[in-house]
Amino acid sequence: MKEWRRFGCSLVHAWNGILYTIRTQRNMQIHIVIAVLVLLAAWWLRVPRGDLLLVLFSIGLVMAMETMNTAIERTVDLVTREHHPLAKAAKDAGAGAVLLAAVTAAAIGLYVFVPPLLAKCFAL
Repeated sequence: MKEWRRFGCSLVHAWNGILYTIRTQRNMQIHIVIAVLVLLAAWWLRVPRGDLLLVLFSIGLVMAMETMNTAIERTVDLVTREHHPLAKAAKDAGAGAVLLAAVTAAAIGLYVFVPPLLAKCFAL
């Protein structure tokens, strides 16, 4: 029973971290709006389940990287408020991880959405 309680506490802490990121990070709020629009487009275009799985994975990857970037930024800010080359490198690397995830998601988006969009456009 103790293990389940500990697991439950871990889930609460994880959820709190996600909510903190949503509340404090404008980019995460933008990612959420884009994710909703992408999922609506997937529904409208009747994207196959396998492709939808790629889209969901991409959304999760970008949001996970944004959450990790927030953790890195807050940790660096806790350690020092001074401009230090290592602090800058840590923050830049975190932002770079988000950028790589977003570019990957965009590439997957093109792969998934261009064919059905073209089919809808030319079917009119």
